[in-house]
Amino acid sequence: MTSLRQRMIEDLKIRNYSPRTISEYVRRAAAFAKHFDTSPGLLGPAHIRTYQVHLIEKAKVSWSVFNQTVCALRFLYLTTLEKDWDVKHIPFPKQPKKLPVVLSPQEVGEVFSQVKDLKHRTILETMYAAGLRISEAMQLRVRAIDSGRMMLRIEQAKGKKDRYVPLSPTLLSRLREYWKVYRPGDLLFPGNLEEKPLSFTVIQRAISAAGKKAGISKRVKSHTLRHSFATHLLEAGCDLRTIQLVLGHQNLNTTAIYLHVAATALQNGGGTNDLLKALRVSS
Repeated sequence: MTSLRQRMIEDLKIRNYSPRTISEYVRRAAAFAKHFDTSPGLLGPAHIRTYQVHLIEKAKVSWSVFNQTVCALRFLYLTTLEKDWDVKHIPFPKQPKKLPVVLSPQEVGEVFSQVKDLKHRTILETMYAAGLRISEAMQLRVRAIDSGRMMLRIEQAKGKKDRYVPLSPTLLSRLREYWKVYRPGDLLFPGNLEEKPLSFTVIQRAISAAGKKAGISKRVKSHTLRHSFATHLLEAGCDLRTIQLVLGHQNLNTTAIYLHVAATALQNGGGTNDLLKALRVSS
């Protein structure tokens, strides 16, 4: 490990970045250095711009990869290397406005029916029933289950924030069935090693494979369950502010995107679903 990489890791840890973010930032910075076969300390704004053009035109990376690269390079040069640059030299890309993929309740049930492994199915059911991010489900502790108050405590989630989410009776029942079989200690969903959580890749593969087996034409990923949870709550009449709190969104505008995909919001919003019916057309 180079001294610069070690310094960057230490700077990220000092600022309490999550292990996954640290890993991604270091990986993106390393890819940048490898592209020029030179230490980042010897490169400057012109190289960054050239690399950004390469990512867009040649590598054709996704928006998320491009954005992570920008974040990583901004941190590397402005914090670790302490370069006195205007951050405009490392511009953020404009985020494409895409609506989330949402499954119907029936489709969610069909996906779960194709997951035969009890641990995999239970963690996916927990993600849907509580609207959790995959990282939040992976890090759940047994102590997070408060059956007395019917709540789940989500500790140090995105933004290093704790929150509580409702624990439905059905989910509690499923978790109890799972506990009787696996008897987990600290982590609710451990991997092969008791002290390590079930891996991100294992969970993603499980739901992706289940979606294909269920014949779902939509692209089904772990975050699809979170999107579906929020949309189904909205369609059931839950208000947007409550959904924001359950999801742990900092900004209500982030939650408001579900207004664009909730069927009831689109069909019943102010009676706009059948405008022609109100017209009097003479024949």
